[in-house]
Amino acid sequence: MVIRRPRTTPDTSGSNRANRSGGSGGPAGPRSDDIPPPTIADVAREAAVSRTTASDALRGQGRVSRATRDAVEAAARRLGYSPNRNARSLRTSVTETVALHIPEFLTSAEYYLSFVFGVTEQAARAGLNVTMISSGHPPHRAALPQVDGLVLCDPTAGDPVVEALMNSGLPVVTAERYVGGKESTGVVRPDHETGTVELLDHLRDMGAVRPALLACDSTAERAATVLDTYRRWCVRNGLPDTVHKVPFGSPPEVPRAEVARMLAGSPETDAVVCAADGAAVTVLPGIRAAGRTVGKDLLLASCVDSTTMRLTDPPITAIDLRPRDLGVECAQLLSEILSGHSPRGTVRSLPVALNTRASTGLPRP
Repeated sequence: MVIRRPRTTPDTSGSNRANRSGGSGGPAGPRSDDIPPPTIADVAREAAVSRTTASDALRGQGRVSRATRDAVEAAARRLGYSPNRNARSLRTSVTETVALHIPEFLTSAEYYLSFVFGVTEQAARAGLNVTMISSGHPPHRAALPQVDGLVLCDPTAGDPVVEALMNSGLPVVTAERYVGGKESTGVVRPDHETGTVELLDHLRDMGAVRPALLACDSTAERAATVLDTYRRWCVRNGLPDTVHKVPFGSPPEVPRAEVARMLAGSPETDAVVCAADGAAVTVLPGIRAAGRTVGKDLLLASCVDSTTMRLTDPPITAIDLRPRDLGVECAQLLSEILSGHSPRGTVRSLPVALNTRASTGLPRP
C-alpha cells in the first residue's frame, strides 16, 4: 500500500489568480487550464525567502526556523503548489518514497496507528510518499522495496523481516533502538526511563509500598528499558521487586491470568504496572475476581496511554509516549539523513508525560 502526499487545490481567487492571468480589470486572461502551475520560485517569492530555504522548508530539511517553515507552507497552500515528483526523481535518481514497517499483529493498536499517522504527515510535508511493508515472508534482496529509506517501529531482534530490512543497505531510522546485530542509521526513542520513574514515584506518593510489574517478554528496547528501570527503582527505594512476564502481543486472557497468579502468589501487592499497550484494561476482570478494588486497595497503571485508558472505569493512570509525535520525528530524521542535514548515527530522545487518573487513587473528574 502506498500512501501518497495529498495534493492541495490551487487558489483560483483573489490576487493570485489575477497576478497569474495578467492582472485584473483588463481583457480576460487565458483559461485556468492554460495557466502554468506554481513553481518553487513562486512559493519563495510569496514567502519572501530564497528558493533554497523554500525547498528545505517544504521538505522538512535544513536549518529552517519553525516560523519560516510555517510561512513557506502557508505560501504553498495559497498558491496550490505541488512538487513535480517525476522531474525531481529523474534529476536526483531517488524515488521520493520511504517505507514504513510495524509488527503485523499490532496494526490495530492505537499506539501504532498514531505512529503511522505521524510518519505520513511529516513525509507529506517533506514531499515524500510512504509505502507500508507487510510482516509476511522476509523479502529477498531482489524484492526489497524501491525506496530511499526505511522507518521501523519497535524493531524486534529475531524477526526475519526486520533483520532483512536492517541489512538492506538502505538508511533505516528506528523508533526505539534495534538490539540486534545491526546499528540503525538513526534512532528516535521516547524517554522511557524518566516516564517509568515518574510513574513509580507517583505510586509511592499515593501509598504503594509493594508495586509489581507485569512486564512484556520481548527483545524490543522498550520492554527491556521499563524492566531495568523498575528494578533499579526498587533497589533505590529499598523495596523488593515482583515481576511477572507475558509474551509480546499476547491475547487478553494471558495477562489476565498472569495478574491473577501474581495477586494469589504475592497478596501483599498494592500496585500493578502493566508494560504492554492495552494490558492494564484486560487485567481488570482478573483483579476484580481476586476481590481487589482498583484505585482503593490496589493501584493500577499502564506504561502506554490510549483512549481506552482514559475511558475505562476507573480511568487508568498511564504514560503518554506521544506516538504521533514519535512518527513525525522519525520521518523528519530520515528526511534529514537522506538530504545530508543530519549525520548517520543520530539519536534523539522524545519527552513523555504522565497522566494521573482514578486508578491510582486520585479523585474522579
